[in-house]
Amino acid sequence: MNKVIVSLLLTLGITGMAHAAGDAKAGQAKAAVCGACHGPDGNSAAPNFPKLAGQGERYLLKQMKDIKAGNRTVLEMTGLLTNVSDQDMADIAAYFSSQKGSVGAADPKVVARGEALFRGGKLDQGMPACTGCHAPDGSGNPTAGFPHLGGQHAQYVAKQLTDFREGNRTNDGDTMVMRSIAAKLSNKDIEAVSSYIQGLH
Repeated sequence: MNKVIVSLLLTLGITGMAHAAGDAKAGQAKAAVCGACHGPDGNSAAPNFPKLAGQGERYLLKQMKDIKAGNRTVLEMTGLLTNVSDQDMADIAAYFSSQKGSVGAADPKVVARGEALFRGGKLDQGMPACTGCHAPDGSGNPTAGFPHLGGQHAQYVAKQLTDFREGNRTNDGDTMVMRSIAAKLSNKDIEAVSSYIQGLH
């Protein structure tokens, strides 16, 4: 049953959004402002700002469009995309996607629990493994627009999972995939899987 759901999600993801091709070279100059928070190459040093380096181009473009349209609220991004064109966003996405992401380290005290959740989910509660959409190595599925997670800051991942769980982030689509999954995660689960993701590569 889970394979059918994942297959359906992949199909919806692949056909759900067309976008202009981005130019990574042009995007480098356009991304200069982004570098103040996300790092010049997309490897943010601050754990509350996501790493964008190596992230899927399609995913990055969707997030920028959602933020610009008000479908995803990120206070730190308020107004930054107001005058940025679709082509500029595509170029910025292409640039960050072309960069190599850095990897952190997982907390050894919670790594086993985090790995169990990432690789096995909570099948008794109907929660699939994270690997179904985000791949065993956390590289995601760029074609479907599922984000690269491996190496992402634990603090940032924990905030996103909590926001999905609490309904503060809702731009996962009408199928509410991430909201449904996060609803089954306790605070300790979120801490463990976020830490595991930070060290995943």
